[in-house]
Amino acid sequence: MDFLKDLWLFMKERKKFWLLPVILILLLLGLLIVFGGGSAVAPFIYTLF
Repeated sequence: MDFLKDLWLFMKERKKFWLLPVILILLLLGLLIVFGGGSAVAPFIYTLF
């Protein structure tokens, strides 16, 4: 949780709020790969990359 707090304080202090959508998209793609890797939809996910 300290990492998220530090990240938020960095974005707030330096006015880098454009980083928030980039971080969220990377997080969602990572979760899609992790949770989709062991399921039946894995072949369809791997065709996206």
